[in-house]
Amino acid sequence: MTTVNLSAQDRRETGALAAELAATAPGLIDDPHWVAEARRMSCRLPLRLREATRLYRHDPGRDGVLIVRNLPVDEAELPLTPTVPESVERTATVPAAVAVMVTLQIGEIAAYRDEKSGALVQNVVPVPGREGSQSNAGSTPLELHVENAFHPHCPDYVSLLCLRNDEPLNAGTMVSSIRTALELLSPGTLRVLREDRFTTAPPPSFRGGGPGPAHAVLRGDPDDPDVKVDFHATTANDDEAKVALEALRGAFLDGARTLVLRPGEMAVVDNRIAIHGRTAYQPKYDGYDRWLQRTFIHLDHRRTRAHRAGNGNVLF
Repeated sequence: MTTVNLSAQDRRETGALAAELAATAPGLIDDPHWVAEARRMSCRLPLRLREATRLYRHDPGRDGVLIVRNLPVDEAELPLTPTVPESVERTATVPAAVAVMVTLQIGEIAAYRDEKSGALVQNVVPVPGREGSQSNAGSTPLELHVENAFHPHCPDYVSLLCLRNDEPLNAGTMVSSIRTALELLSPGTLRVLREDRFTTAPPPSFRGGGPGPAHAVLRGDPDDPDVKVDFHATTANDDEAKVALEALRGAFLDGARTLVLRPGEMAVVDNRIAIHGRTAYQPKYDGYDRWLQRTFIHLDHRRTRAHRAGNGNVLF
């Protein structure tokens, strides 16, 4: 797992840059002019951070995770943690500006029209009444998954910036990589996982829609494959495939690690080789519950041009 610890000077420089971006007209995260300015200003992030993101983009390592620490998030300046369903950030803030600039140093920021109304920065917060939901609004264990595994253009990376965590620190993000799990699987299991014998349904956060066409769970180079699975939403279409899928789940769990993010820490997960989930925790709904801000990243914006109106950042 790659970790970069920003110095106090790096933090100050990033904070000043984020404040400048947050104050840039029109101050709306989803506005294309604001995103363009964020892309330009991201090139002024501290060298240590730009080097780390560039090297991670080239090779995400065995775990597929980058951790950035000491980003400028000041809990004393935060509002209360949102509790409404489908919570997103529309107005630019310093934390959201940080999340967007780091995102734009890795690739292009993206969102989906049918998920959280296409907002580019999304709040991951517990929502009353949705504790058991297999979504970002829940607080019970969330199954390991590739983000939006059902979608033909799922993100290449997912970033999670911690603004606030629960007290005591029980809420964790589980991560596991196919680069580790691959060594625990038999040749016969791997053969099945490479065949189009699985279907995946959209997550609860998407509006409607059914499972897509049958697909393989492992794709690409057999020695270093990409993975496409959501252990809550992916269904095996025959008994042999079911056994293989359960073996894969066990291998991922054997290699899983739990990240407990603190305010000012960001985890970037390579959504092609790593899967993630959530441990259980108990929200208090007192305004100080866990609060992450999530962004999605695509490396090749051109690849999805036909699925983005006006060459914007939202896929339909």
